[in-house]
Amino acid sequence: MTHKELLRVENLKTHFQTPQGIVKAVDGVTFQIPEGTTLGIVGESGCGKTTLALSILNLIPHAVQGEVWYKGVNLHRLSQEEMRKYRGREIAMIFQNPIPALNPLEHIGPQVGEAVQAHERTKWDKLQQMVYEYLGKVEMKDAKKRYKQDPHKFSGGEGQRIMLAMALIAGPSLLIADEPVKSLDTLVQRQVIELLKQIKKEFRLSMLLIAHDFAIVAEMSDHVASMYAGKIMEHSDVVSIYRDPRHPYTRGLLASIPRIDIKREIHGLRGEPPNPLVRIPGCRFHPRCPYAIDRCRTEEPPLMEVKKEHLSACFRSNELPEWHN
Repeated sequence: MTHKELLRVENLKTHFQTPQGIVKAVDGVTFQIPEGTTLGIVGESGCGKTTLALSILNLIPHAVQGEVWYKGVNLHRLSQEEMRKYRGREIAMIFQNPIPALNPLEHIGPQVGEAVQAHERTKWDKLQQMVYEYLGKVEMKDAKKRYKQDPHKFSGGEGQRIMLAMALIAGPSLLIADEPVKSLDTLVQRQVIELLKQIKKEFRLSMLLIAHDFAIVAEMSDHVASMYAGKIMEHSDVVSIYRDPRHPYTRGLLASIPRIDIKREIHGLRGEPPNPLVRIPGCRFHPRCPYAIDRCRTEEPPLMEVKKEHLSACFRSNELPEWHN
């Protein structure tokens, strides 16, 4: 089954000028998200995942270059006023820390309805009913009673449900979920994941899922991209990238995950994540790569197809030993 392209990101760059130098938080990222599918972005903290999401929405306008095509429209050629028509209504985002993302001085009910108010004139009683309805859709108990409560009275899991209601109420086609279960306990994580799966199906959403947890990405995603130092290192369908990863960085991430079904030594990645202010010649991962050769230290590998629809930014992708995990 083929899917029509919904989002296309081409050579996206987000560079910050600092007194110490230029920080290349996102540096030449390209990918597509077809309608009805989920792309999972994984990587270490500081690799640029959240900055990538904010850049897609053009929330860092003076630092971003490149193209973001949504339903055939280049969003980065729009003015900020024109871009407001897409934020919330077409593309919504939920954040990794839901309670701090809410206004602490306002009840949650009016905040959930803000996206509708921003895009259309709606009578207050109708908007209030919509908020009740969407709080119900995300399984918030006693929605009418809790409508007038302040954010600090909600748990982290409840806060994430509020953020989901805020994201869905204006009817977007694309949902960006940035670490949606971070800092939640295991039981609440499972509840939120099941809710996300249910909502994606019910609302026919496409999704960009940002996460550290490979298990969540495997369960939720159709395609996966691993990100390191502002660049995508590997990109493929979810089955291929787990069964046969073709980049040493992806392999290191997968090898760092404990397994309950088999006994094996956990290896993970050696060394530390790179300092974004220090330029690394050649492949950015080579100081930590066990397979690096001289070419890796002088030339930067492009993201190239190593198998059908399986991309890897590694000169030695086809020379790596057989993967066992």
